Amino acid sequence: MATWLARGVAATVVLLLSGAAAAAQPAAERLLVVPFENAGSEAHYQWLSEASAVLLTDGLRARDRDAITRLERVNAFRQLDLPVAGSLTRATVIKVGHLLGARDLIVGSFGVAGDELTVSAQVIRVDVGRVEPPTTERGPLTDLFAVYDRLARRLAHDARVTEGTGPNPPLDAFESFIKGLLAENPATRNAFLEAAIREHPDFDRARLALWEVRTDQGDHDSALATVRTVRSGSPFARRAQFAAAVSLLELKRHNEAFEAFTALLDATPDDSVSAAAILNNLGVVQIRRGAAPPGGSAPYYLTKAADADRDPDYLFNLGYAYVLDRQFQGAIYWLREAVRRDPTDADAHFVLAAALQGSGSAVEGARERDLAKRLSARYEELDGEAAAAPPPVPVGLERVALEPEVWRALRADHAIVTSTQREHTELAAFHLDRGRRLFDKEQDREAMAELRRAVYLSPYDADAHLLIGRIHLRGGRFGDAVDALKISLWSEETVAGRIALAEAFLKAGNSAQARSEAERALALDPDSADAKRLLAIIK
Repeated sequence: MATWLARGVAATVVLLLSGAAAAAQPAAERLLVVPFENAGSEAHYQWLSEASAVLLTDGLRARDRDAITRLERVNAFRQLDLPVAGSLTRATVIKVGHLLGARDLIVGSFGVAGDELTVSAQVIRVDVGRVEPPTTERGPLTDLFAVYDRLARRLAHDARVTEGTGPNPPLDAFESFIKGLLAENPATRNAFLEAAIREHPDFDRARLALWEVRTDQGDHDSALATVRTVRSGSPFARRAQFAAAVSLLELKRHNEAFEAFTALLDATPDDSVSAAAILNNLGVVQIRRGAAPPGGSAPYYLTKAADADRDPDYLFNLGYAYVLDRQFQGAIYWLREAVRRDPTDADAHFVLAAALQGSGSAVEGARERDLAKRLSARYEELDGEAAAAPPPVPVGLERVALEPEVWRALRADHAIVTSTQREHTELAAFHLDRGRRLFDKEQDREAMAELRRAVYLSPYDADAHLLIGRIHLRGGRFGDAVDALKISLWSEETVAGRIALAEAFLKAGNSAQARSEAERALALDPDSADAKRLLAIIK
């Protein structure tokens, strides 16, 4: 395994380190543990693949190693349209590790022979492409937790345990818990997690997972009841308190939610990611309470959240709150920051349109509203003509943070090179040129980093969005490709943009839209060979 693994690592690291983005990022000591391979390919034990990642991550974090949590890993996989439980190439998981700022990636395999469990793990140094020799542990399957604890201790170089996740549950309960995490159907997830709690009534981690399922289903009463049974002395007590406050907010018990979030904030360091999430939710509470709520205004809390963490959702909420208060200049500033970080956010573009219209910038407002209509069907029915008064802003657009501590991946501002020497347009052109050359070399990861810089500095650069769309298209992320290409065409209509959008629709299975875009390309250029080729193959 080491030979082909080393080849994949070396090739990927060359890609990752060749761009300016990699050079700009400081080396971190974060660790990413990915699900292990099922060496025996026995379906009965497939759940151990995810269990390996969960247990080893727990063991490393308990020894003060900065191992990336499962939530962070799952969020990154979803942002990249990767299967959470599927088999991935080593090159792909290395790219995920790099995205999450991991210095080390831990991969491995497990096998079960009779009642004997064998686990082997290897550390890959992402920054230099070095693969460490494998570390192996064995033991009875009934000693699952002890086997992975020994493995974690060796990988952490015999570091002492400083914290934990509480007593280990029975093996059957843990198996149900892992299967609940992996199940795609909500009813199946619910059944497995309830079984885990029945088998081990003190399984607080399973309760939090069950809260997520019930919250996703909109059953906030049951979600609240679930997390309120988490013990006060549990390692998961703080997360449970945050989850309970979210449930109170969704149940419109605003006074109780405000008190719960305030109590959490009082016990949280001001500069933590958790503080930002709590402040954001306090701002949401105040938005939902309405005019002049007791305890401070929504912009007060949301400004503090944005100062602590420039998450696009927090920036959007702050701009949205300012629009609701008819403070349009403040709204314009923060909403522009939000769309810099997420140019495909239709709601942000629409609310920005309202703010611009309210400030007297009717032309700019109409353009933003038109882009919102292109990005989301919910705005398509709106009249495209600029109105004398600001267009109505829908209620309920505010965004609730569901987790107190989530590392935010793929944020454009993480990759921005600041400069006081050059104008934004010059710097944007520089990054666009680098992105184009990297794209031509099929170094998509590095090209995307450069193009995100260009878009941050020049949000409506048609060429940058066209290249971003093509990267998504080449990577099989057809929905993201469509969004990026729509922005490119909105910024400047080109034959290349229409053809790329037609290809994206075709690969997404939407032949009617593909034909329409190809016909538009042919109307722009009747001699376009690419447009004719597409029309010939579209059924």
